Amino acid sequence: MKKTLALLCSILMGVAFGQKSENSLLWKISGNGLQEPSYLFGTIHITCDASLSDKVKTALDKTQQLCLELDMDDANMQTEMMGSMMMKNGVTMKSLAKEDDFKIVNTFLTTNLGFSAEMLNTIKPFMVSAMLYPKMMDCEMQSVENELMKITKAQNESVIGLETVAEQLAVFDAIPYQEQMNELVITAKDNMQRDKAELAEMMTLYKSENVEAMVAYTEKSANVMTSKYSDVLLKSRNQNWISRMTTIAKNKPTFFGVGAAHLGGKEGVIALLRKAGFTVEAVY
Repeated sequence: MKKTLALLCSILMGVAFGQKSENSLLWKISGNGLQEPSYLFGTIHITCDASLSDKVKTALDKTQQLCLELDMDDANMQTEMMGSMMMKNGVTMKSLAKEDDFKIVNTFLTTNLGFSAEMLNTIKPFMVSAMLYPKMMDCEMQSVENELMKITKAQNESVIGLETVAEQLAVFDAIPYQEQMNELVITAKDNMQRDKAELAEMMTLYKSENVEAMVAYTEKSANVMTSKYSDVLLKSRNQNWISRMTTIAKNKPTFFGVGAAHLGGKEGVIALLRKAGFTVEAVY
């Protein structure tokens, strides 16, 4: 179970919507009182190839700390996650599904996770779905965040987070548990075929560094968790991050790493930083 929780720390992150921008995952942040520039990088939380480009390594060399969505170096993170994974008010997965559907999910999870739905009954269905991500890949799962952390630690620099575990996981209390369970039932019934296809396409788009294509793809996703709840999953979080990023960047030059689709669009991090007075330029 500890391994599963560690996996969730790398997985639980986002996607966003909107305005056209250049094709780049790395952006230089300057102006608005900054003595030295910071950098913004779009990550992908699970991939087959998490190797970092030379431009990213150069940006890491030029900055003095790494800021991810969560402080993944926090020793208390797994404990905090455990406290936020359960559904509230006594809701269970069994109460959210038809009897036949629950049996399908139970068999599916036992086969793929080694944990039955009965064992995971009180956990938010989205969390259970996230545990399945490695099974959706035809390779060993790698994490860009982990690669960023390796370099940061080798440089004896600190890792910090833009939000707490509680703040991030509260998002999944705002999305109806019923909708979360409905998606898990679909995943079980088609043995992850829909989700595998979407994940493979997203990894391909990530390699192209085309943030807007990633945005367009999430908008048309058949999974309502990404297509229907962008305000909760993405836009409100982006808004919350800007004041925090401002304070952090003014304290010391920082390498910010957040889910790539948080970057683009009228309510993406790039546009919001520019609105806050920063110069944000693509790095090629």
